[in-house]
Amino acid sequence: MATTKVTFTLDDVSLARLNDSASRLAMPKSEVVREAIMEFHERIGRLSERERTTLLRAFDSLVPQIPERAVAEVDREIEDLRLSRRDGGRGTLAS
Repeated sequence: MATTKVTFTLDDVSLARLNDSASRLAMPKSEVVREAIMEFHERIGRLSERERTTLLRAFDSLVPQIPERAVAEVDREIEDLRLSRRDGGRGTLAS
């Protein structure tokens, strides 16, 4: 695989983690960075565990708030809304 030398800036924490990872894995820092980029790229578009947990909590709190109504009642309400929109709205404009 051909390589290209690049320069980028890291904060102290990131640099310390890179050094620690390279040391613990007995790998060159450039290899650690390459693997991290490959893993990060594979995760793009997928939820992190934290995001997934947050969304599930929101879902679990919202679902019980959904009112239990008969389908026929909901269908009537939707039809009433459609009719009112065709007639220009629910009320009339004051002159």
